[in-house]
Amino acid sequence: MNFFTITRGDLDGFFGLMVDNLIQLLVLSALCMGVCAFPLPFITSVVLPGAAISLLIGNVFYAWQAWKLGQRTNRTDVTAIPYGINTVSLFAFIFFVMFPTYQATGDYKEAWKAGLLVSFASGLIEVLGSFVAAKIRKYTPRAALLSALAGIALTFISMDFLLRTFERPMIAFIPLGIILLQYFGKVRFPFGIPGGFLSILVGVLLSYLSGFWGDPIYKDGGIQNGLETLGFYFPQLSLTSLFETLTYSNLQAYFSIILPMGIFNVIGSLQNIESAEASGDSFDTKTSLLVNGVGTLAGTAFGSPFPTTIYIGHPGWKALGAKHSYSMLSGVFMTIVSLFGLMGLIQALIPVEAGMAIVLWIGIIITSQAFQAIPKHHSPAVVVGLLPAFAGWAVLIIQNVFLFLDGKLQGILQELGAKQTYHFSLSDIPPHLPFLPYALSGILSLSQGFLITSMIWAAMVVFILEREWLKASVWAVIAACLSMFGWIHAYELKGNAIFNRFTEIANWDFPIAYISLATLFLLIQFLGSKEKGENLEH
Repeated sequence: MNFFTITRGDLDGFFGLMVDNLIQLLVLSALCMGVCAFPLPFITSVVLPGAAISLLIGNVFYAWQAWKLGQRTNRTDVTAIPYGINTVSLFAFIFFVMFPTYQATGDYKEAWKAGLLVSFASGLIEVLGSFVAAKIRKYTPRAALLSALAGIALTFISMDFLLRTFERPMIAFIPLGIILLQYFGKVRFPFGIPGGFLSILVGVLLSYLSGFWGDPIYKDGGIQNGLETLGFYFPQLSLTSLFETLTYSNLQAYFSIILPMGIFNVIGSLQNIESAEASGDSFDTKTSLLVNGVGTLAGTAFGSPFPTTIYIGHPGWKALGAKHSYSMLSGVFMTIVSLFGLMGLIQALIPVEAGMAIVLWIGIIITSQAFQAIPKHHSPAVVVGLLPAFAGWAVLIIQNVFLFLDGKLQGILQELGAKQTYHFSLSDIPPHLPFLPYALSGILSLSQGFLITSMIWAAMVVFILEREWLKASVWAVIAACLSMFGWIHAYELKGNAIFNRFTEIANWDFPIAYISLATLFLLIQFLGSKEKGENLEH
């Protein structure tokens, strides 16, 4: 088969992967503008061309890799590994790195630089992980890794878009139904139209019709603004901005996001390579993971603060009959869209509401896999690992409510001509006051470094379920060390801002509590060994 051969299955696969990647760019554009106040021209001229570099490198390489495997094995049914913007990292970086930086500085460029930093660090972990991925997987229970991933998927992805779906049910229900029918019901639509593509078309149509029932989605001037960004945008080298923020203190500040997200990317990619092998396509693990990391680093060097990853779903694309060209077509298409400033126009024509069903489905699948890809009796550990993410999500909601109310209060005081300053602040609430009806200090403590907390508690539960008390105690000791230096659970409130508190001794409560827990596990280990010895004597 020639490298440039395109089959019907490749076209089906292209539409699916292209829509998926397009949605990622739509979502990141909307979030960057809505959450971090990025101007559309900055996204168009800097962020998206950088993302195009990473997407082109990865998609073309994985297409070539699949073609070479077919040539070597004399097969024509090899399917390329799917690849694109990492959805989970996208949300994690925006909400836990870029948004807090923007709140603290009021400067979208500082938020962008912070995003470059964590993306660069994530890419380095992916590159290094290509050499040690097997060992990481060996010592960390799968439930511990997948539950933390599922926690983000369930809260910051699924819940966000589920609430948007129920905010506009007349627009969102039918596209969601199409996605559920395609991916869960295995329904094939007329003329072989991919479900993702049909979902977008129906979503756009319903968004257009929304004006007729008094709830318009389309904004006046949106298309005009989109047309203004048309042009050619050569990728801009952003190494100076990256090095400006590449400091030890910044790496320390974002460590609780960088480390788990980098590890998740490595492990997730490794599992997807194994999934491809189970489908009959065996790719070299080290090379596949290495290119994944190189793609992220290349995108970051040219201004994209969002890492790329090997996607789930290889068996699905294979079932569609996609070969290698679907990946190449997707990479080339996304590059054209990004380099020629088409995203502004596409965003005006395809609102997030029209395509969010696909992202909601991704969140559901990630959460489902956390239960499906582990031993059945480890499912309680996944549930435990989900809980810290709910705290992180709750804190985001509570903080934004306080920010909104404080802003309203300032507006009222200005209108009244008040000379004194009054604020409505989180820091004014006593730490142990039951709040709506949760303990606020508990929510804040659990939310800080919740990805690591999720891994630790899920791992402890796995080893408790396996009655491996010594290993459970080791994880408790790890938690004690991390909490002592403020990597988890430590925070400071200043007004409505929530800051990580990294210091020599952040607090004593959590280290002592975790050491007590480790001691309890060791005591059970000792008593169990003693009982075995007594039984042997008898």
